Order: sequence, then structure tokens, then C-alpha cells
Amino acid sequence: MSLYADSSFVVSCYLTDANTPQAKIYLSKVTAPLTLTALQFLEVRNGIKLGVFRQLYSTTDATAAWANLEKDLRSGRLVKQEPKWLVAFRVASALGNRHSATIGTRSLDVLHVATAKCLRVTEFISFDSQQRTLATTVGLKVGP
Repeated sequence: MSLYADSSFVVSCYLTDANTPQAKIYLSKVTAPLTLTALQFLEVRNGIKLGVFRQLYSTTDATAAWANLEKDLRSGRLVKQEPKWLVAFRVASALGNRHSATIGTRSLDVLHVATAKCLRVTEFISFDSQQRTLATTVGLKVGP
């Protein structure tokens, strides 16, 4: 079993926000590691820094969150994995062309779902309703 979590879900696992309780409950029920790609790595790091800018988190909280994420990478709770990015972008383009006008997905939403498809994960995790709808539409199991 492999899990692909949208970047905002990952941020909710390391910093406290409205989705953190649900994220932690979900994670307590799964043993499979979360896949982490370069795209997620970039978005999570930027999301944490943006939270500091918006004064949602302190610099101390952000530093601790990043240290915990790195610890989870070392322990295997998070596993780095990369799709063939050219293929992922082609799949994303096709998915966006086929579904964005009816589902309302943004480019990065489509790219996350396409990346999950290319990595052949068993479950796509997101709190975003458009991402969840797209993932379900293309045959991915969706959590939480």
C-alpha cells in the first residue's frame, strides 16, 4: 500500500491548523508511508514559510515542523519518490483538459492527481474537494 498526500494535508500533519485533528486521526489508522515528491517537498516548505509570513505560525514552530518532517523522512514514515515528470505533466494536461471545466480543478490540483496516478499509489489523501473529486473520477481511492 502506498499513499500520496496533497501538500496541504502534509502541512496539517506538522503544524496545527483546522485540518490537523482529522489528519492525525487518519494517520493513526494507516501504517504505510506517505510518498513525498519534489513537488510536495517544494509546496510543503513554501507552505510552512508562507504560514510564518502570514503570522499563522512562529519561526520556532516552523523550524520544529521542518525538523519533524526530516525525522520522518529518515525513519521511513515519509518516502521520497519521483514520477517521470514529463509523463506526469502529460497526464496532468490530459486530465485538466478532460475534467477541469466540470470539476473546477486548478493546475496544481491536476498535477498532484496526475503524479499520484503515475506513481501508481493505492490512495490519494486530500482535504480539497476538487482534488478529491478528480482523484475519484480517475479511479483513485480517496482519504481521509
